Amino acid sequence: MKLITFDDGRVGRLELEEELVIELDVPSTREYFERGGDVQETGERLALGDVRLRAPIQPKKFFHTAGNFADHHNELQAVDWSHPVHKGIVFFQNLDAIIGPDDNIVYPEHLTKELDYELELGIIIGKSGKFFGPDEANDYIAGFTVFNDITARDIQRKEMESGVFSFSKGIDTFCPIGPYIVTADEVPDMHNLAMELRVNGEVRQKGNTNQTRVHFNHLVAYHSPQVYSAGDIITTGTISGVAAIQKNPFDFYLKPGDVVEAEIAGIGTLRNKVVSWEEAWGQPAPERVDW
Repeated sequence: MKLITFDDGRVGRLELEEELVIELDVPSTREYFERGGDVQETGERLALGDVRLRAPIQPKKFFHTAGNFADHHNELQAVDWSHPVHKGIVFFQNLDAIIGPDDNIVYPEHLTKELDYELELGIIIGKSGKFFGPDEANDYIAGFTVFNDITARDIQRKEMESGVFSFSKGIDTFCPIGPYIVTADEVPDMHNLAMELRVNGEVRQKGNTNQTRVHFNHLVAYHSPQVYSAGDIITTGTISGVAAIQKNPFDFYLKPGDVVEAEIAGIGTLRNKVVSWEEAWGQPAPERVDW
């Protein structure tokens, strides 16, 4: 099933080939998972072209993984961080930064000059749980979505002097997810999904989920002591090719006008445009607040 949120928060099942949305009688996708999928249809049928897709879920918690893909881990060595990025490192994402498909990423030029992209697979947790092992983890994995981890690298380098980072990834609009949730029964092998990110049609990242250093069931289990709720998201790390590691990174950093397409085979393509602060809010960017 492809589970969507659309228009003003309505929930539906998407029949992609028919371009048909079947509305479900539940107030949110999170509650869909809380009910264990025991949800009826409303009887409403809509053409996909007549609805506006939104971020597919608003989780209670968003666990964010770094350094989990071998090639990306290796290329990070060239960035010369003040602290190492260990495999499976997890921190919390800012839920208010979530946007959906075709929403704009707002470039906060008063905060950063180094806006980067990171394609990731997001795992949707299907039920509450804690303190379980890898052999039980698949019972908690309900589905998948695409995540583009937008990062202000100049802010991140400063944060890394303390060995942590979150502000650089949690700024407003820096958390695109979507375009829908693909339930686990439609994904034969979560560890063999082709991944590709494009900027203005140019391939910037290309890889596969078979390149992970920590398999997803171990990742999900390892962080279960932090307590999962139904509908939570845990991301799995990005592949190689981010702008920050390029020979001339400023030729690759995102800028207003860029269109980013983050695609995972079988999961979907998440498309977002980068816009300037003034285009988004109708006024110049405020002065930066430092302390």
